[in-house]
Amino acid sequence: MQLSKKILPYFKGAINSVPAEAIFKLPEKALQFGTGVLLRGLPDYFIDKANKQGLFNGRIVMVKSTDSGDTDAYDSQDGLYTQCVRGIYNNSVVEEYIINASISRVFSARSQWSEVLACAANPDLVIIISNTTEVGIALVENDNIQANPPESFPGKLLAFLYQRYKAFDGDKNRGLVIIPTELITDNGNKLQSIVTELAYLNKFENAFIEWLNNDNYFCNSLVDRIVPGKLPATEQKTAEEKLGYTDELMIMSEVYRLWAIESSDQKVKNVLSFAHADAGVVITPDINKHRELKLRLLNGTHTLSCGLAHLAGFETVKQAMENKSLEQYVCNLMMQEIAPCVINKDVTAAEVHEFANNVIERFRNPFLDHKWLNITLNYTQKIKMRNVPLLLKHYQQNLNVPGYMALGFAAYLLFMKCEQDEGGKYFGIANESDYTLQDNQAGYYNQLWKNNSPAEVVKKSLANDALWGTDLSSLPGFALAVEHYLNSIIHRGVSETIKDFEKDHHKAESHEA
Repeated sequence: MQLSKKILPYFKGAINSVPAEAIFKLPEKALQFGTGVLLRGLPDYFIDKANKQGLFNGRIVMVKSTDSGDTDAYDSQDGLYTQCVRGIYNNSVVEEYIINASISRVFSARSQWSEVLACAANPDLVIIISNTTEVGIALVENDNIQANPPESFPGKLLAFLYQRYKAFDGDKNRGLVIIPTELITDNGNKLQSIVTELAYLNKFENAFIEWLNNDNYFCNSLVDRIVPGKLPATEQKTAEEKLGYTDELMIMSEVYRLWAIESSDQKVKNVLSFAHADAGVVITPDINKHRELKLRLLNGTHTLSCGLAHLAGFETVKQAMENKSLEQYVCNLMMQEIAPCVINKDVTAAEVHEFANNVIERFRNPFLDHKWLNITLNYTQKIKMRNVPLLLKHYQQNLNVPGYMALGFAAYLLFMKCEQDEGGKYFGIANESDYTLQDNQAGYYNQLWKNNSPAEVVKKSLANDALWGTDLSSLPGFALAVEHYLNSIIHRGVSETIKDFEKDHHKAESHEA
């Protein structure tokens, strides 16, 4: 039995949230560019939840950017899909199943562009949501807006907005709230800038360009939820047996969710009425606080821990958090060294503490297999963007050497020790297994390790302001600490190094007390 509208009345207790028949009669109020699991697991989750509470009362038209895959599953399942929410919340394991009924129709931009454009004349439409990956928000100067469809996402959006402008004769009240969720800073501002430039390049009339910029609302946004997507085959089978139906579109997500949307406009807040359904939707004049918390506490902790955890032999975050020593390192790094550097006039200690506790629960999620090697992608750039500002902030506040950061940096340097294979790829070796380095500085470290002792590697790397934007070797005691931990990892291994580190750390704390 496959998931569809006709089997909804027969669901029993295994489903935590089932749509009522009235949901399917709601008007289409949102257009969504993208069909990926992040959209289905976060924005679509909020809209579905709001609809079930009678708050937003609108469904979504999905637009596929390519013809890869098909829409058959959406058609046969009446747009329904199961969302399995799994994780830890308030120290308790959560596992719930939600039937999401937010999707009304699905179109392919490539083969059904005329149907997509027809949605522009829908008077109920109020929102456009997108997730076309980070490269989707980019200017293609020669993009033909009259094409069927235009090449780029901004081109498609411009064509759609122009169609709406014409359909309603430039009515100022028919502008839309446009919320990109692509993971780039100021995504709304950048999208608006590109769409406007395309409008000028394509010589659209000034009256339309004024309507575009004055009567539509491009909002910066930040999304934060791990949505791995399709369940592993064995888990999918187990879930389907438990639920009593099959579902080709079933996805999994963690419990934590955040969609921070930047706006102070009351009209935008009124349109985004789904925000009242869940505290995970935050509409605020400035989302930088939320970005900073995520970037430093979640991403920054991940980045300074990934090399250490991989060298210790742990494949996933879950495995490392099940090990007492690694868990202690991760938690103390975040709480004792990163958190104090995040607190400022805009971010309170209470907010930092709450977010950090959420992050620890997310790291401990027994249902997620987040691989450390995936986190090492662009390792050097991530440390520069996420961790170096924290390191500098620490030294502004405190002249003591941040030991957890130094240990994480030492592990990074050893992880970057690599050889080059015949195909030109760089690889390292840990625990008698090869791993691939996906980092644009791999060649630099290949030569650095080949021609220098560990002590020289530390000194030259830290002093390389082309890597870090500053000379990290000038920070009091930092280079010596990194060198000490690097030698310890090389000669004694990660486990013994962490044990010794914690002993020394506790001694220092006792001495200070």
